[in-house]
Amino acid sequence: MDTWNHFLVEQGGRGRDGRIDDFGAALGVDQLRAGFVAPIGDLGLIAITGEDAASFLHNQLTNDVEHLTVGEARLAGYCSPKGRLMATFLMWRSAEAIYLELARDIQAPLQKRLQMFVMRAKAKLADATLDAANEVMLGIGGAKADAALKAWFEALPAKPYGVVQHPLGTLIRLADALGAPRYQWLMSAADAQTVFPALAATLNKGGNDAWHLAAVHAGVPQVTAATQERFVPQMINFELLGGVNFKKGCYPGQEIVARSQYLGKLKRRMTLATLASLDAKAGDEVFLVSEPEQPCGMLVNVAPNGAGGVDALVEMKLAAIEQGQLEAGSVRLASAGGAPLRLLDMPYALDPLEL
Repeated sequence: MDTWNHFLVEQGGRGRDGRIDDFGAALGVDQLRAGFVAPIGDLGLIAITGEDAASFLHNQLTNDVEHLTVGEARLAGYCSPKGRLMATFLMWRSAEAIYLELARDIQAPLQKRLQMFVMRAKAKLADATLDAANEVMLGIGGAKADAALKAWFEALPAKPYGVVQHPLGTLIRLADALGAPRYQWLMSAADAQTVFPALAATLNKGGNDAWHLAAVHAGVPQVTAATQERFVPQMINFELLGGVNFKKGCYPGQEIVARSQYLGKLKRRMTLATLASLDAKAGDEVFLVSEPEQPCGMLVNVAPNGAGGVDALVEMKLAAIEQGQLEAGSVRLASAGGAPLRLLDMPYALDPLEL
């Protein structure tokens, strides 16, 4: 990876901690919408192998793993016994393994925790982040994405969460962002040094921040160290995104997740917002001006928006979302006197539960 990071710096990339954040300036939503390619540097990958791999994960995660097929990806969560998300995953299956992709800052403890529950199951967990086939993750999206990818792939995934296995790596189509397809391409560092310049010739070059901005505008949350065990899945719309299967068997926290769905215990959702503050970060609380004593929500994911501020996914009380939509400036960062949040339309209906 050092060679790959050195290559990106030669391409004009700059960043920190081995991650390329941008190539001179943070991309904005218009550039993402047109088309972008972005190396992703803060995701980790766990590979689970063995004849019991699917049944073991099926009993641990919020989604159906036993019926996950090759060529398909799904979102899934891993909850505490109290039903709070300790991790969110993108998962898919190859002929050899089931893969769980998650925030790298929580991978090691999550992998250790999952390993504790393997017990007699014939399943083995391994860090696959630096395997040759997964050394590099590229995020690609926007109106020009399909044309750029067709230079390498005869056929692209036809719909979100489709997977194509290819000699040049694994291509996964994710939830669309800004009205255009969004993909993740995992490949070797050697192949990436050929592919990246070709993609960058027709797409805007972004870094880690651009990828997360696209995910924010897709309305897809990711739990990181700053937000572990803060949310029941429905609080961040996870069941709306297909990340929870209410018909599968038990898993840690399942009773609480089901109770939140069917017995009207939840009064919170996640929405999209923008604010003119680069200081905002995941885990920061937000407040209503009219209720300064206690927070009404929390930032889930945050990314620079190329306009001097950030766009964010924010979990809030449904009543606070409604008030924020009606009254500009009524939701503030960190305190009732903090930077105002402007709420934006989500890319999907929140379908508020009668909770």
